[in-house]
Amino acid sequence: MSSQFPNIPLDKARPDGQRFVDNMMGVAQADRPPLVEYLVDEALRRPITTEMIGREWVDADMRDPNVMDRYWDNFITFWRAMGYDYVRFEIGLPFSQHSIAGDDATLIGGQRGWRDMKHGTIESWEDFQAFDWPDATPEFYRPFEQLSSRMPDDMALVVCHAAGIYEHLSGVMSYEGLCLALYDQPDLVSAVAQALGERMLSVYEHLVELDHVSVIWPGDDMGFNTMTLLPPEALRQYTLPWHKRYAQVAHDHGLPYFLHSCGNLIAIMDDLIDDVRIDAKHSYEDAIIPVDEFQAKYGSRIGILGGVDVDILGRGTPEAIRQRTRHLIETCHPRGRYGIGSGNSIPSYVPVESYLTMVDEAMR
Repeated sequence: MSSQFPNIPLDKARPDGQRFVDNMMGVAQADRPPLVEYLVDEALRRPITTEMIGREWVDADMRDPNVMDRYWDNFITFWRAMGYDYVRFEIGLPFSQHSIAGDDATLIGGQRGWRDMKHGTIESWEDFQAFDWPDATPEFYRPFEQLSSRMPDDMALVVCHAAGIYEHLSGVMSYEGLCLALYDQPDLVSAVAQALGERMLSVYEHLVELDHVSVIWPGDDMGFNTMTLLPPEALRQYTLPWHKRYAQVAHDHGLPYFLHSCGNLIAIMDDLIDDVRIDAKHSYEDAIIPVDEFQAKYGSRIGILGGVDVDILGRGTPEAIRQRTRHLIETCHPRGRYGIGSGNSIPSYVPVESYLTMVDEAMR
């Protein structure tokens, strides 16, 4: 594998977390667009770590400090060796949600869980009152703190509460249940959003105090291919105010607030930029609006992260992947505040070679 990509891994990586932040905030443009990625699935990290970086793979086990020391070292080394200026990590409070299990046909195999779209764990006031609301404990924060304590000084740490306020709201109530409750029980929707939002706010108030944290970058998928998943006015009422509070917590500590959100968000982009005050946007699909077109429309106001369509990464030829990566570098980087990477993340069904092709082209 490594012979196809002689520049990967980077033997003498020179990450610069501050350069990454300055580039995305428009303070100073880097000589090349920094590599950015939201998530890289373990199905790819495992073979790259063992076969290319040459480290023994270690599964995380919070009960064993020695295992976790090795796990974190591998985790940091992966991001560094692949050419990133930062390490990104997330975990979330375990808000109880129903899921449906099925066979995973991707590279991992085994079982995979999907969110139950019809049945929520909260469907009534009785459910709400009986719900076991989790609170962040010292054990919850320990992984963040362990990672922070091992971060090298030249890399940035990018963190968040896993999944955003909309995703948890639609998970706890189910998507169909939430849509019905917007009209039948709006007071219940408000109460659930309040309970979720306050607990997530406490997490952000803790995360911004960690050493090495340079960016808060949550994900909250609020759209699909033609529009937002809820009416824009519902998002403005129940979810965007919480993003605004999280962004304020970040900004009060001098940290940028980036947002990953899938789908067509054009109806609420002005809200996200002017009211929530996001500093950069991530997640793009060519079928909705290609990232270079999105940047032409909004790039004077926010940073733009990624944009190599996951469909191209999943099914495209090496030539197609290189061509698209090069086009985005040549088109988007000169405009400023741009980072090159996938349009969404690197899921388990993207071939390792396709991911490496994109990274290799980005570093040429």
